[in-house]
Amino acid sequence: MQLYYAPGTISIAVVIALNEAGLDYEPIKIDFATKQQASPGYAQINPKGRVPALVVDGGILTETGALLDYIADLAPTANLRPSDPLLRARMGEVMFYLASTMHVAHAHKMRGNRWASSQSSYKDMKAKVPQTMTDCCRYISSNGLRGPFVLGAQISLADCYLYVICTWLAGDGVKLGDFPKIQTFMTAMEQRDSVRAAYAGDML
Repeated sequence: MQLYYAPGTISIAVVIALNEAGLDYEPIKIDFATKQQASPGYAQINPKGRVPALVVDGGILTETGALLDYIADLAPTANLRPSDPLLRARMGEVMFYLASTMHVAHAHKMRGNRWASSQSSYKDMKAKVPQTMTDCCRYISSNGLRGPFVLGAQISLADCYLYVICTWLAGDGVKLGDFPKIQTFMTAMEQRDSVRAAYAGDML
């Protein structure tokens, strides 16, 4: 497998999951500074111009949630996706919230052109980010974390996703000291070999 990623982006959730699953892959860095994601060459990999993209035997997969599910299917013994239907739904509940709400709130800081055309609108969206991301953290703390991890003591796909988003919080103006549960979560994740390997590879 080949994983197209960019450092510090949500694609690193896939890196962490691959590491957790013990799967071999070739990381291929996409340079956002030079807008490589918008190049004709990368358009052949992912016409959306985003990361991650995972090249597998059957073709190319995109979208973080889909890739995380695929990894869980490839490595069921890694227990990244619970077999219990309720726990699996609770994991999905957090993942869908991250994808549809928290990640989007973060993107308003520097991707305003996805939703508006006026520079004043970009500035307004950016100014709102500390509040919206703080609100998201409040929800995650109260409803998303059931222990050190999303499902309690057992790591799951949702933790790979949530951790990367949490690395953005300080830059988004969130006061992490107000959210001790998130700080505990981040510490627990940073003790895992999967996350340490991502840092060692300058991916985070």
